[in-house]
Amino acid sequence: MGGAALHAIFDVAAWLTAGAAGWWLSRLQGLRFPGQATEWPYVAALVFGAGIGAYLFGSLNLWFSGLAGVARSVEGALAGGIIAVELYKWRHGIAVRTGARFALPMAVGIAVGRIGCYAAGLDDFTYGTPTALPWGHDFGDRILRHPVQLYESLAMAIFAAFYVAAVLRRNATVIANGFYLALLVYGLQRFAWEFLKPYGPVIGPFTLFHLLSLAIAAYAMAMLATAPRAKVLHERAAA
Repeated sequence: MGGAALHAIFDVAAWLTAGAAGWWLSRLQGLRFPGQATEWPYVAALVFGAGIGAYLFGSLNLWFSGLAGVARSVEGALAGGIIAVELYKWRHGIAVRTGARFALPMAVGIAVGRIGCYAAGLDDFTYGTPTALPWGHDFGDRILRHPVQLYESLAMAIFAAFYVAAVLRRNATVIANGFYLALLVYGLQRFAWEFLKPYGPVIGPFTLFHLLSLAIAAYAMAMLATAPRAKVLHERAAA
């Protein structure tokens, strides 16, 4: 089976896993998320923004790296979705925060999806720079490279495990702010791995995704810093 086919399979698996994570959270007795916006215009804004961001930033990164073509980026999708939703909320006067329920689906979706990037090999342009470390991987050009896709997958899987443990303990702070915690972890770990990728720089040694990672981390920190004090977000069933 070719790398493109494996990538497509893991893309589907990522969506299914993310959906299963969301379903599992919804089935936890007494668990309630703040600001669960489910109206279709909100969902449409999220999907549209994520799609535009994925292709815009993915393709721009190719251009800055001296390559032609069209590409997608999960980080671009996150940035585009965030911008679209914040604009939608501003336009409709929505002050409540609506991202809490997306924390675990986002983390497990990226963790699974990045395995597909790893399986896709050189064609995916997500591989790392050459390394002499024993876990370096040959993606087909006889050069051992950092498997940065797996680094990212592992980082988000660790966050997902932390998040699940906190939710099972009914940690109100993590439940209310989980999405911003997930974004902060994603932005910081992605910023670190970008030093191990062969992308073209934009400013000094920093690539487009370095800058995007910092922007996402800064957004997350700002939201966490201004978060209202967490309240008890669950109700125990009567004995």
